[in-house]
Amino acid sequence: MSDATFLGVTAAIAAGSLAGTWSLRRAWRLKGSKGRWRWRGLALLGATLLWPAWALGEARGPFIAVTLLSVVALGLVASGYTLRPARARRAGRESLAPEPAKRAASAWRIVLRWSLAGPIGMVAAMGLGTGYAVWAPGEIQTRLLIGGLIVPLAWGSAMAWTLADRRILRATAVLVGTAIIGFGAAMLKGLT
Repeated sequence: MSDATFLGVTAAIAAGSLAGTWSLRRAWRLKGSKGRWRWRGLALLGATLLWPAWALGEARGPFIAVTLLSVVALGLVASGYTLRPARARRAGRESLAPEPAKRAASAWRIVLRWSLAGPIGMVAAMGLGTGYAVWAPGEIQTRLLIGGLIVPLAWGSAMAWTLADRRILRATAVLVGTAIIGFGAAMLKGLT
């Protein structure tokens, strides 16, 4: 296939994508008789996705069609973007994020929160990862890899949760219970 032919096919794909997405956008904005525009847009998009398989090949054609369709649709949607002025802020609320809870800063609470966010959260996350590696089906290499990837995600989640939760004893019970259940389940079966 020559370069001119390839450029012609890609231009036709882009034109079909633009016409189909414009028809769907018009159907979205109309108040009545949307069916005609909706069917026209879906038919154009369907044809635009199917015919490149014959023109460019079974693998290359649909890939280029889907890529161009998404880029053209994004461009059409972005062309209708309007910047609106910000609304006046409501009284008593300075930001969308809520303020952290006001809690008493006693020494045992500080030590317990630090322990939960750090070592206890890490042990609970390791229990989850080890439990997954032992009990999940599949090859041992895959189970160990996914179990190792679970650990930092679970540890980060435990950190965020324990630092944000007001009830520190609930967080303690959940993390200690998670560690005991994860390692206990791993010991029951063993890594085979």
